[in-house]
Amino acid sequence: MKRWLAVALAIEVLVLVVFSSTYDSLDFRIYWLGGHAVTDEARLYQEQLAAHWYTNTPFMATLFTPLALLPLIVARLLWQFASLAAFIWACATTLKLSGHHASLKVVVAGGLVLAPVWHTFFQGQVNLFLLALVLADMHRVAQGRSAGIGIGIATAIKLTPAIFVVLLLVTRRTRDAVTATGTFAVCTLLAYAIAPDASRLYWLHTFYDTSRVGVPYISNQSPYGMLTRVLRGTAEVGDWYTAVPLTIGAVGITVAALWARRGDWLSATAVTGVTGLLVSPISWGHHWVWVVPALAVLIRNGSRVIAACGYVLFVLAPMWWTPHNGHPLEYGFHPLLTPIANCYLLAGLFFLAYSTVRLRSEASDDQGGQPSERPITREREGRDPTAPGSPACPSGTSSRRSSCATSSGPDTACLA
Repeated sequence: MKRWLAVALAIEVLVLVVFSSTYDSLDFRIYWLGGHAVTDEARLYQEQLAAHWYTNTPFMATLFTPLALLPLIVARLLWQFASLAAFIWACATTLKLSGHHASLKVVVAGGLVLAPVWHTFFQGQVNLFLLALVLADMHRVAQGRSAGIGIGIATAIKLTPAIFVVLLLVTRRTRDAVTATGTFAVCTLLAYAIAPDASRLYWLHTFYDTSRVGVPYISNQSPYGMLTRVLRGTAEVGDWYTAVPLTIGAVGITVAALWARRGDWLSATAVTGVTGLLVSPISWGHHWVWVVPALAVLIRNGSRVIAACGYVLFVLAPMWWTPHNGHPLEYGFHPLLTPIANCYLLAGLFFLAYSTVRLRSEASDDQGGQPSERPITREREGRDPTAPGSPACPSGTSSRRSSCATSSGPDTACLA
């Protein structure tokens, strides 16, 4: 088994090397060109790069100024291997948050065939870095340590991770929220100092302009994208739509905060990540790398059938089997095709509902005197997690259902 696993990983890495050496990933080329254009007044947002508009922040473009000095193929190889390292780090952090001792090689090998993950490599996207930065911060939060820098950097690169600042606020991690906000401000001001014209144009006009991207395109698995396809145009989606992301956001953050209150930061992180995808007007298929912690939640909770179905769904990505080339006549409501065309969106809503129902179920079990099956992390006060009667190892907890683990360190003391 170990030999086959090593062979599988070697093949995946070899494919990545060959692919990165030969294929001109579109999004990475745009990033690379953005590194050239960011200091040229406001050209970054006034002119198309590689026949596409640059839609990321000025800070993202400034990060690419060193890579822009390298030949495109060299820069692309460095980027792809850095993305692989970020993905391995994200998988390792997810395992730590889950409290499971699964093989990291198995998780990485299985995760690389998930469509959002390999599509990120295919396009040379930034998603795996964002995932790694946010997960690293949330792991520190779970340990009761100071956090916020990773979330702040991720938000400065791409605005959607800002939802984790909201999670920090509602869970009373005010200092971490301030750290994240301050880090975002420093990064944004640094970009302004380097590219003032581009920064002014972006923050005053560009960042909320969804017309610069193809909203109806099938890869956009947000509620806004779905409604645009069903109604055949953004003009048909009125001001009433504002209530949709606000409602989903309020529900998602509330559920995440309740999981955090119970000490389950993996669930809180996964729910927040998925909620961020649901409230954003643009959630491309490769943005859904948050399926990794979501699947970890399902597996840890023993919902293996649901996890298997979710894994297959995100490997096959069946929305690409439906009309998706962008012609208006391709879109509309069809009782069979519409669920398939919006399968990531429906999976995200299902996960949010699952987390809500399980939260209520565990609350009922606790009131009935049943022990919880979630991992309990050390509180900020620093109490000994292995001491009898401590919150991490409550006296009377059945040894059949939980055990005090020492191999993962003192921060995660009771594993289901």
